[in-house]
Amino acid sequence: MCGRYTITVSWDELVLHFLLDRRSAKYAPRYNVAPGQWIPAIIGSIREGSELQQTLNRFGELRWGLVPSWAKDDKSAARMINARSESAGEKPSFRPLLKSKRCIIPADGFYEWSRSGATKQPFRITLQDGGLFGMAALYDTWLMPAGEKLHTCTILTTEANELIRGIHERMPVILDREGERLWLDRGIREERKLLPLLVPYPADKMRMYEVNPKVGRVQYDAPDCIEPLVL
Repeated sequence: MCGRYTITVSWDELVLHFLLDRRSAKYAPRYNVAPGQWIPAIIGSIREGSELQQTLNRFGELRWGLVPSWAKDDKSAARMINARSESAGEKPSFRPLLKSKRCIIPADGFYEWSRSGATKQPFRITLQDGGLFGMAALYDTWLMPAGEKLHTCTILTTEANELIRGIHERMPVILDREGERLWLDRGIREERKLLPLLVPYPADKMRMYEVNPKVGRVQYDAPDCIEPLVL
């Protein structure tokens, strides 16, 4: 699963990587992002005119924990922070979103915990170069009883690769650069083009290291969260 992650890059790095509009946005580095919080998200723009025309992707915030548009209340958010990619094309909750409401959650690392008896040791998992990547996600809009719109999301997961399998059986779907482009292309609605993207990221292109257990505290969000644990 994916229950905590980091996004510590600069605004300029986000703009260049995801081809975003350069106008100012509400963004600041985060070292311990948790479910229920408002998180940075990227949604593809609708192409107008020629397919060769360059379009800029949109940046905004979504609340982490999906509340489907048809939900009676927002209680589902706590249990829908992740969705299994293997069933995304089948379940009524996710299939319509897979076709038309896809987004990317930008990150440069995520946390997972290794359990040994009562002890839990957190690890931070990144790309080999520590760079920026995009996690495949789905979003929806729920109309609150007061009439306001609530925009929420869920991060897709897949089976863990060889690196992560020793501490957890699941991992977020990390897209390569071509996968990011396809996932954000709102002109693509066919499952046959999308489902092949939802696979484990290669283990040899990733690394992980132990970090301080303080990252287990949701309220703690500071640069030392990502520092390697020194024993």
